[in-house]
Amino acid sequence: MGRVGPVDTLTEWRARRWLSTLSARLGTDGLAVAAVMPGLAAAVDQHAAAVRDGVLAGYGATALTERVLLAGYGRGLLARAGVSTKQLRNEAAGRWRQADWLTLRLLAVCALSRSCPSRSRAGRAQLDRSTVRY
Repeated sequence: MGRVGPVDTLTEWRARRWLSTLSARLGTDGLAVAAVMPGLAAAVDQHAAAVRDGVLAGYGATALTERVLLAGYGRGLLARAGVSTKQLRNEAAGRWRQADWLTLRLLAVCALSRSCPSRSRAGRAQLDRSTVRY
């Protein structure tokens, strides 16, 4: 991937942070339920394959990491639907069996983000030092 600049580092950090929030609000519970509910697991797997083929395919050598692409995709889905992760969590809680398309797609984003390759050791060191002070 080459040298990691400050903009790349900040972009990666923001993507990790957003995906972490998504996972905490939706992914952890949803994927735990999917682990014991084969129908939900199959639906999440199908959505993950679609996201992987549609969003991540063809970006192997770009400066954007998979996490950045996944975060951008997830944010776009929420913006288009006009909902927040908190609202979505409240709607999904307790009714995972009837999860809608958006919920399944975002669970797929969470599942894929968990399997994203880590940056190189130097990239992680830069990422750790890139905390922005406001």
